[in-house]
Amino acid sequence: MKRTVGIGNQDFEKLRSNDLFYVDKTDFIREWWSLLSMGRQC
Repeated sequence: MKRTVGIGNQDFEKLRSNDLFYVDKTDFIREWWSLLSMGRQC
């Protein structure tokens, strides 16, 4: 079965029950926020 990335889903149970991928963007956001706080544009 083909799987897709669930965009905008906030309910992890629904992601699992619909067999969707979960993409953890925590490190991306941390790095982006750090660059912004140093005055750099991304």
